[in-house]
Amino acid sequence: MDRFTQMQVFVAVAEEQGFSAAARRLGQSAPAITRAVAALEDHLGVKLLNRTTRYVRATEAGLRYLEDARRILAEVEAAEDAAAGINAEPRGLLSVTAPVLFGRRYVMPGIVDYLTRYPEMQVDAIFLDRPVNLLEEGLDVGVRIGELPDSSMRARRVGAVRQRLLASPAYLAERGTPDTPHALGLHRVIASSAGNFGLGWRFQFPDGEQHVRVRPRLTVTSNDAALEAAVEGFGITRLLSYQAADAIAAGELVPILEAFAPPEVPVHIIHRSGPQSPGKVRAFIDLMAERLQADPALAA
Repeated sequence: MDRFTQMQVFVAVAEEQGFSAAARRLGQSAPAITRAVAALEDHLGVKLLNRTTRYVRATEAGLRYLEDARRILAEVEAAEDAAAGINAEPRGLLSVTAPVLFGRRYVMPGIVDYLTRYPEMQVDAIFLDRPVNLLEEGLDVGVRIGELPDSSMRARRVGAVRQRLLASPAYLAERGTPDTPHALGLHRVIASSAGNFGLGWRFQFPDGEQHVRVRPRLTVTSNDAALEAAVEGFGITRLLSYQAADAIAAGELVPILEAFAPPEVPVHIIHRSGPQSPGKVRAFIDLMAERLQADPALAA
């Protein structure tokens, strides 16, 4: 097996964290996968993977090699795309990640469109309400909501959303509508730990931004659970505008304290490829950017 193929095998094993899973992904036998990694380690003179009966994890040297191997494989794929010509259709596997509700509402329709346009493509969609490191988890494209930290990721801004406080009409009729964020202490609050916003909710007062500490009666781990509890009339929750768009349009939730809303936050599509991104990545980003930038709900 040549060095390039061994590199592909190693990346698959490291990303799948297992030899059998990598064999299924590559359509090869598990013994062949094991031999390829062993031969690569012998050639390099370093141990790339720690193996136990329960898991396979990259060593420190393996993590460094994994980053370089991914970059090299991406550059080779980009070179092949260029050689095939700009009219060559994307083919292969693309991995995409996004927050759960955003992925369900906005990204999945784009994925279906993408797969319909390009029948030689496959997509793995991973929707999670936690930050995902594309490099560490071997993903191609992600959607980020919020300011981006400094990193080697490339990004394209496609819209913006903002935080909104919401309650059902029935709850507000029963308990009244707070006229200031400090009055939230008199209300039942629903908090979601997804998104890592913490318990200090930000508000924009006339004299500047302030954090108001809330004491939730109900804390959930997902935004859709907070949405459901608010629609059921339990209390007041805080969600991003796109997460509650359908419920607001249906009259199930009412925005409150809008005068104190913090500034909007951007939405970006990010990817880990360089300027010469593989054609499959460029095609997906172009398609998703066009769809998202045209959506009025993301104009904040």
